[in-house]
Amino acid sequence: MTTRLTLFLFGALLAGTAGAAAGDKTDVVRDLAGRVGPIVGSASACRDIARPRIQVITDKFAAVIKEAATNEAERSDLTQSFDRSVAEGRSAVTTGRTDCRLADRQLADLERSIGGTAPSLSAVIAPSSAAAATSAAAATAPTAAVPVVGGPAVRGVTDQEIRFGIAAPFSGSTKELGRQMKLGIDAAFNRVNEVGGVEGRMLKLIAADDGYEPARTVDAMKQLYEKDQVFGIIGNVGTPTAVVAVPYALERKMLFFGAFTGANVLRHDPPDRYVFNYRASYAEETDAVVRYLVKLRRIPIRQIAVFAQQDTYGDSGFAGVSKAVRALGVSDAAIVRLNYKRNTVDVDDAINQLKLQKPPIKAVVMVATYRAAAKFIEKTHDLFPGMIYTNVSFVGSTALADELMLLGPRYASGVIVTQVVPAVSGYSSIVLEYKNALAKYFPGEAPDYVSLEGYVAANVLIQGIKRAGPQLDTEKLIDVLENTRNFDLGLGANLGFGRAEHQASHKIWGTALDDNGKYQPLELE
Repeated sequence: MTTRLTLFLFGALLAGTAGAAAGDKTDVVRDLAGRVGPIVGSASACRDIARPRIQVITDKFAAVIKEAATNEAERSDLTQSFDRSVAEGRSAVTTGRTDCRLADRQLADLERSIGGTAPSLSAVIAPSSAAAATSAAAATAPTAAVPVVGGPAVRGVTDQEIRFGIAAPFSGSTKELGRQMKLGIDAAFNRVNEVGGVEGRMLKLIAADDGYEPARTVDAMKQLYEKDQVFGIIGNVGTPTAVVAVPYALERKMLFFGAFTGANVLRHDPPDRYVFNYRASYAEETDAVVRYLVKLRRIPIRQIAVFAQQDTYGDSGFAGVSKAVRALGVSDAAIVRLNYKRNTVDVDDAINQLKLQKPPIKAVVMVATYRAAAKFIEKTHDLFPGMIYTNVSFVGSTALADELMLLGPRYASGVIVTQVVPAVSGYSSIVLEYKNALAKYFPGEAPDYVSLEGYVAANVLIQGIKRAGPQLDTEKLIDVLENTRNFDLGLGANLGFGRAEHQASHKIWGTALDDNGKYQPLELE
């Protein structure tokens, strides 16, 4: 066993073992057995992994046990602990909780850590006084990061918690989107934390306000990464802000998970390794609604316009409409785009442009936020009787309904919103679980499509963290996520990722507001 094997024992595991007694040494090795055993076991269940590689690890650990044990009873006890862990690792492969690709990678990491001739166990357990003091200080610090097998300490992961960050608008005209997304994630985190967290670690969400302005997003991301030392990002809100946030995360190889946007900047082909999406894309939402308008409502494409935010969010939605039109065998050259500026409700130019259209527009696909969308509907409702208004999910369904009902039921009735989660009024397993969690941890908060999306995205992430096991790091978690297939959360549609697929869901639900401002299911095909 080389000094590199001290990586197993460093930090929380061995911080206080300088000058350790014999009993302390056996406790250390028993804990180590629980870390090495599953790696050996999972490798042994894979036919393509050479047996001699596994035997080398097994023999070295047997030598560690022999040196640590002071009598035959202790040796037998430690050996049994190791054998139980090996069996657990083997079971993880045979039951599909991990796969041979990940097992081979973990074994290779272990081999790199323990190659060569081993010093005595006492040399590992009793480091120099200076090293012991440093180790003890790190372990007693409240945010001391926990090292992983064969690697350095992991940012944002301690014995007690895993820290995630969210950069979103918590001020300004779209603040309700940030608040609701955070609410849903917090509800999911609180639910798992109440039963002991994941591997004994509580999940913590730290928020940074970017006001839905890309110019502020870098500072928000920098705060989360440098000051708050988060493990990864979850639930960031917006496309124009993602244009800034995604490169920041990628440069630092930081997980960027479950953002509240359907834009293509997060959906490259092949996908960026550190970016994972829960939701369907804007292209999929707009494709569904264009087909609905053309095929079911019989509206000619030349009488469909797009009301869009004048930035990358609007660009993404407009591109989705154009693609859907081309898929129907029609040129997209004549599609009219009506713009408004982000974080405003200045829709007059868009309305003036709408008035000029011949033949008159009969349906508007809206790629907007809730206040701008409500203002556009308010000012065009009576000018264009019978106009069909559709919105993508980013609009903020509940906030839009509230804005329209303040104007009066006639403004709300019939307004369509495509959704990437099932109806919050429904009785699917995930919706019932979400509403129970919301009522328990945030009494008085009404169910909302945005917070439901945050809850679902967080639960997909939680399942990945659970499958990654106690030695969590970003690369291992991504390997686990990429090997997650046909995962059933109770949505009515299975979720899954792959090396070439970093979007878990492609499902679109249609909804339309009734006279009471409530969303009712709408069949889109």
